[in-house]
Amino acid sequence: MTNHNGPVGSSENGDNPCSAQPAFHASPDEHQVTLRTPAELADALPYLLGYRPEDSIVLAALREREGRGRFGGRARLGIPPDPDDWAGAAGQLVRGLVTGAERRGTRPEQMVAYLCQEPARGETGREVMERLRPLAQKLRVECGALDIPVVEALCISAGRFWSYCCDEAACCPPEGLPMGLPGTSVLAAAATYAGIQVRGPLSDLHARLLPREGAVAVEQAAALDAAATTLVSRILDDAGRAEVAEETLAAAERAMRHLAEAQPVSGVQAEDLRDDRLLAHEEAAALILGLQDRTTRDRAAAWMEGDEAGPALRLWRALARRCVGAYGEHAAAPLTLAGWVAWSTGDELEAREALAMALGADPGYLFARLLHQACNEGLDPESIRRCLRAERAGPEGAEAGASDGVGQSTGCVEREPAEPASGPQPGSRRRKRPQGPSGAARRRTRARDAGPAAKVGRPRTPAGTDRPGATHPGRTRARFPGSHTAGHREPRLEGSRGGEQRTEGGGERA
Repeated sequence: MTNHNGPVGSSENGDNPCSAQPAFHASPDEHQVTLRTPAELADALPYLLGYRPEDSIVLAALREREGRGRFGGRARLGIPPDPDDWAGAAGQLVRGLVTGAERRGTRPEQMVAYLCQEPARGETGREVMERLRPLAQKLRVECGALDIPVVEALCISAGRFWSYCCDEAACCPPEGLPMGLPGTSVLAAAATYAGIQVRGPLSDLHARLLPREGAVAVEQAAALDAAATTLVSRILDDAGRAEVAEETLAAAERAMRHLAEAQPVSGVQAEDLRDDRLLAHEEAAALILGLQDRTTRDRAAAWMEGDEAGPALRLWRALARRCVGAYGEHAAAPLTLAGWVAWSTGDELEAREALAMALGADPGYLFARLLHQACNEGLDPESIRRCLRAERAGPEGAEAGASDGVGQSTGCVEREPAEPASGPQPGSRRRKRPQGPSGAARRRTRARDAGPAAKVGRPRTPAGTDRPGATHPGRTRARFPGSHTAGHREPRLEGSRGGEQRTEGGGERA
């Protein structure tokens, strides 16, 4: 689930054909805009999220403040393809948004719901609306169970919108109403004046982080295999691990310098292609494997601000694109670093999506899970930045950062007890992996037993996917209560490669 926190709304009755249609106030920065009709609410959706959602359920919370109904937190989730999963998805989305708002002391008083999905081949927008009507009803029931009425529920499909709450043909005809041209509404003008930009669909953002395909993927996989042959044995040795860490960080700094010195190009796709050309397969393979050591990863996380942040983010994106084939799980490290740098520099949208994709690559990656939760809850990343700055300054600075009240980690986010070389102790929360006769399984076992900093084995990837747990961008795979058994943790909703939904327990890895 993706949460979006923002200013909150007011209720006035507008003089429009929709009976008792309230007015809501959106506030792009200081510029307040009143929305009264379903058309205005439909047009407002990209500005509420900061991007144009696809194949999504979106909830926008409303609450009274100074006699006005203002928009509050927002949450998005991919629409599960199986209607049997709709009830569970609706319940978890509603409860997640309400629980998060209550923790911030702003319980929603009303909701606006959106269902966004383009027609399948041979399907019309109206047929999409009718097909999704049961999902809209489930959202209304779940909100009603918490005494939060849904004051408007809209379906947006094929450039038109429909209201599930209004059946007046005069204002909400059965054939729907056309969406306004992008950027032509009052809210669009206010957002432009305030300097707020609306991005394209999330699929464009995901494309910057997904593994490459085709011949380049084959070449990169061969480079990863060759690098693993030489690096794994060194990482399993204490002295060798320290050497690999220094080599990895030095190589990352060199790559960042090359990226920073590269000639500018126009367009996101051109920028990514330029960065890919600047990073050789062998160089990328060594960096990807070196970052599997979580101490090395934490040191790399210190490139999070100033002139270092931009090249670092570009490097982590490029490395995520190189985690091809059987190395899909290794993308958790660069994706988490990309999410962290994006969050640290104020880009919460890319941060949430990158961290969600990291959890899709490795659901047990604790660093990503904690950052994802903190970002979704609207916490200030400065406490983590202070700790990373202190650790970068040396032992004395690290002690100062730890005494600053910052949660401790392998760095600053989490800490796991070290295990002796003889293996995990009773009660350990690490996942047990079967030990077979294969060399890959033995390498994974030795890496795990060598200590908490080592994670160098090649992961198992389900056939037909680029990364474990992956689905097509924008599609949703649902797992709901019943599958959650281990660790007594609350189920969580996490995006994966464009909105995949998960609620599962299991072991944790830093």
